Amino acid sequence: MSQLPPNQPSTYTPSGASTNTLAVVSLVSGVFSVFGHFIIPGIGGGTLALVAIITGFLARGEIRRGGQQGMWMATVGIILGILHLAVIALIFVVLILAVFVFGGIALLHR
Repeated sequence: MSQLPPNQPSTYTPSGASTNTLAVVSLVSGVFSVFGHFIIPGIGGGTLALVAIITGFLARGEIRRGGQQGMWMATVGIILGILHLAVIALIFVVLILAVFVFGGIALLHR
């Protein structure tokens, strides 16, 4: 094991702070929200995305106040949750538009 010169700080500093549990919940919920549609079709994925967003914001607040680790987990969970809800909304809008377009075409051909 090599020694660093006395005037050079170490690049690794161990942290005594623990990882915030809500940050972990946010990250896991955000990652698995896509698979929630297979478990509970229709509401499972959206619910997990909401859990990811809510727990992510709660975790970020706790981390700021308490100095715990996991800010990046909470942030990624929030981002994944928001992206998931945005995709759900986009699919919903496309389906509604398709109904109107194909319904209008069907009326024209009568």
